Amino acid sequence: MTRNELEEVLAGDSAAAPPAFILEGLSAEDANRVVDGAPRTIYEELWHIVYWQRMTLDWVNELETPYPARASEGFPAESDMAGEGWDELRERFFVGNRMAAGAACDEIRLDSPVRCPSRPGLPVRQMSVREQLESLGAHNAYHFGRIVLLRQIMGLWPPPSGGDTW
Repeated sequence: MTRNELEEVLAGDSAAAPPAFILEGLSAEDANRVVDGAPRTIYEELWHIVYWQRMTLDWVNELETPYPARASEGFPAESDMAGEGWDELRERFFVGNRMAAGAACDEIRLDSPVRCPSRPGLPVRQMSVREQLESLGAHNAYHFGRIVLLRQIMGLWPPPSGGDTW
């Protein structure tokens, strides 16, 4: 079965290692390790990815979830991290990721318009499902790149299934 490129960007092996490889082989201790000079841990980066993935899925499913009032709302508080372990967070990512990849395969809905709330004070935007998923793919690529860099710094790259080392 072949995947379309948008599905590959979200869940597969498009321009970089797939998310499954990037997250593979990390212990909870590694995911929560603070790296000198880095603003976030791997856990915090993935939590942020999952936060916006959920927001995107809400929007493409026509649930107008409000845009966060502050950037800090898109990152976990101590209570969030205490209430959800690394394995649970990873699973939450993969469940949502399969949903996003599935939406990328829905040829009938890809060009359908959806309302996407904007930052407070700005008008609501209208995007197609495809554009919202493309935005999610770009967002995820940025934050997964940060996770790869953290893994490299910690000496945990490449993962067991492989990944570019250049």
